[in-house]
Amino acid sequence: MTVLVPTSLDEAIAGLAANGGATLLAGGTDLMVEVNEGHRHFPWPDDGATIIALHRVPELATWTYDVPAATVVLGAGVTWATIEQPPLRDLVPALAEAARTVGSPQIRNAGTVGGNLATCSPAGDGLPVLAALDADVTLLSAGGRRTMPVRDFMLGVKRTALQPGELIESITVPVLQGWQGYSKVGVRNAMVIATASACVATDVPSRSIRIALGSVAPTVVRCPVAEQFAVERVDWDALTVDAGDAVEFGRLAAAASRPIDDHRSSAEYRRHAVAVMAQRLLQRAFPGGER
Repeated sequence: MTVLVPTSLDEAIAGLAANGGATLLAGGTDLMVEVNEGHRHFPWPDDGATIIALHRVPELATWTYDVPAATVVLGAGVTWATIEQPPLRDLVPALAEAARTVGSPQIRNAGTVGGNLATCSPAGDGLPVLAALDADVTLLSAGGRRTMPVRDFMLGVKRTALQPGELIESITVPVLQGWQGYSKVGVRNAMVIATASACVATDVPSRSIRIALGSVAPTVVRCPVAEQFAVERVDWDALTVDAGDAVEFGRLAAAASRPIDDHRSSAEYRRHAVAVMAQRLLQRAFPGGER
């Protein structure tokens, strides 16, 4: 087995181009679990397998705030520990909330936002937030760059639009002017895979409300019917919503989910959890309405 440790983005792309079947390793918090549990197998050294470790590529570990564009560009190697702290916490608060639920401090110091997206688990903590914020992902290969919405990048359970020879270079996240938050439920209070999760993000100038759900379908789900209902029922001048409308918003969000029964939960419970989380998140975004 060959392990390449590039120290620049150009080196990483060259190594990937020369080894099309190489395995990309960022924080390893998803990949090594799969290896340890026997779900991923690496060939023995004489079989020519290549791993490209990305942790020493500085371009992937940096982020920038474009003030005129009102966007944050996160390198794929930015860790959850970085995202949960200021100043990123203040720019993308829902993503910071999701970051704080990712494993232990040790995991958050190793795990990366790009790795979470590349794994594309329906239960990935950052994915509902990126979908709700209408984030874009930039993919890089020896042939050039291409950018697409995160929602289009996620194709199914651990399936993405990545092509051979490509890696995730960065994720561009709009900085909204409005409340945003993330919530999830699991079988215990900490270090848990989401049984169901939700992100609500609002933007007051454009009078938009977005909601995305995790762990209740093969990939992240947006809820356009619930979003439109909330936009029409919220009092945008007072920034309030009535309790009954918040309950209906939760019901509509739950109706958009496609959960299954598995070892962590029943489909019925997941729908109920989505309804409750959506209702509470909307009321946090627009408090003060009739209760």
